[in-house]
Amino acid sequence: MEAAGSPTLPPAPHPLVAPLSFLLGKWRGEGEGTFPTIAPFRYGEEILFSHHPSKPVISYTQKTWKAASGEPMHAESGYWRPRPDGSVEVVISQSTGLAEVQKGSYDAEKKTVTLQSELVGNASKVKQIARSFQVVNGELSYIVQMATITNSLQPHLKALLKMI
Repeated sequence: MEAAGSPTLPPAPHPLVAPLSFLLGKWRGEGEGTFPTIAPFRYGEEILFSHHPSKPVISYTQKTWKAASGEPMHAESGYWRPRPDGSVEVVISQSTGLAEVQKGSYDAEKKTVTLQSELVGNASKVKQIARSFQVVNGELSYIVQMATITNSLQPHLKALLKMI
């Protein structure tokens, strides 16, 4: 039995998840979007990376809202599976009906993750999506690049979030 008032440490993450533990938690911040076929826009965002220590997987949820009005915009969710070889597999389903299968790599020391789409499903115009994440000084930044049937791979979204 624990003594009253003694702190309880959270359980250690699964060994495969441990190198990506820098992502775990709830992040909130702002971002901006651009693409040749749309007007630039600003948005608020919240991302949650959660994990149960018995499973070698990270659950991922994301939601955005219009920066000016707070009106809901985009949402997506999925799973990140770190692999023993240092790679990571990610599946994401978007509120638009689009589904992504991504593969990539991570660097636990530099706190970076780089992903490239293997498959973009249920999308008539989107052909490729690349995502890169980095944590620096306690802030999570990311860039999402996109290619469509008419535009080559180029920046689409970028954001900076803080742990809350």
